[in-house]
Amino acid sequence: MRFAEARSLTARGRSPRRGPAPKARGRQPRALVATVAGLAVVSLATACQGGGSANGQPTVSGTITVAAIRGIDTTPLYIAHQDGAFAHAGLRVKVISYSSVAAEFQALIKGHVDIASGDYVDFFALAAKSAHPYLSIVADAYHAGPGVMEVLTYPGSGITTPQQLADRTIATPAGSGIIPQSGSKPYSLETLATQSVLTSDGVNPDQVTWRPMPASSLITELAEHKVSAILVDEPEIFKAESTLGAYAVLDSCSGATANLPLSGYFALSAFANQRPAALAAFRRVLLQAQKAAVLPGPVRAELASSGMDMQTASLVTIGSYPTSLDAASLQRVADLMFNFEILDKAINVSGMIAGAGKKSG
Repeated sequence: MRFAEARSLTARGRSPRRGPAPKARGRQPRALVATVAGLAVVSLATACQGGGSANGQPTVSGTITVAAIRGIDTTPLYIAHQDGAFAHAGLRVKVISYSSVAAEFQALIKGHVDIASGDYVDFFALAAKSAHPYLSIVADAYHAGPGVMEVLTYPGSGITTPQQLADRTIATPAGSGIIPQSGSKPYSLETLATQSVLTSDGVNPDQVTWRPMPASSLITELAEHKVSAILVDEPEIFKAESTLGAYAVLDSCSGATANLPLSGYFALSAFANQRPAALAAFRRVLLQAQKAAVLPGPVRAELASSGMDMQTASLVTIGSYPTSLDAASLQRVADLMFNFEILDKAINVSGMIAGAGKKSG
């Protein structure tokens, strides 16, 4: 499961590529990247610390526990937490890292956490199931940009256009298990966005076979030519390009899916109704952190400190971090899910947003 797309592409010196002979990638010197990161950390910490209590003591009672999968989309959350931005605003926030959306959701419904982050496709699918507690959207987290989710193939595959993906097998990350996996129907955010673009390009989705597998196996499968292409997002895109010379045949977040909202933060509606002031304060601080994340240095430094190697963290393409919570924007995802029959019934996203109003921040 993100800064201005043009800025991230300029910083990386990269534009989306199609065809078997991609151009050499331009890179900033790593020393310069490290210098920018160091200078920008101070700016981000300052920008995040606004609107706190006068004496620095918590003004919103109780601890808010947040479940998150550590990655590009949740980087502002971790930066705000580590820099004390939540505490400065009078909030007690605890962040617990999880390995999957399914594990996060179980923690949420059992009351082990108050907020969970994750991609909209999984959480909207959960919200549509009457057997589960109703969910509220606390904050928007991350939107797509050019080059953050792509279908890649290997040099010499002969595939240069989306139309040539017909009758091919594309390996994808295994789904969370929330949506049943299928060889021809979308079962994840990645397959949904890609299927939408394929349809726009005149490719019958039934002619493409999805092969779900562990994300760690995707590049190996492509390198051994066991599949025609792989559907990946960052940082796997950068790894496949740099190690295999893989190139993009299709940008999954383009055309109708350009700037598609990818992930957000959710709470049970019962909790949202009990603690509206705390959630509103959490949203304000998080959106301030996401606004400050237009500075790439702190984001890339956090990615490097969380397990991503420094070169990848310095060069990976990053989408955008929204600075408001807009129901109309998120409705695009729910409508796409309904149109591609992931949802049996339409979802009214504005009715899911925690707090009054359709737009805040």
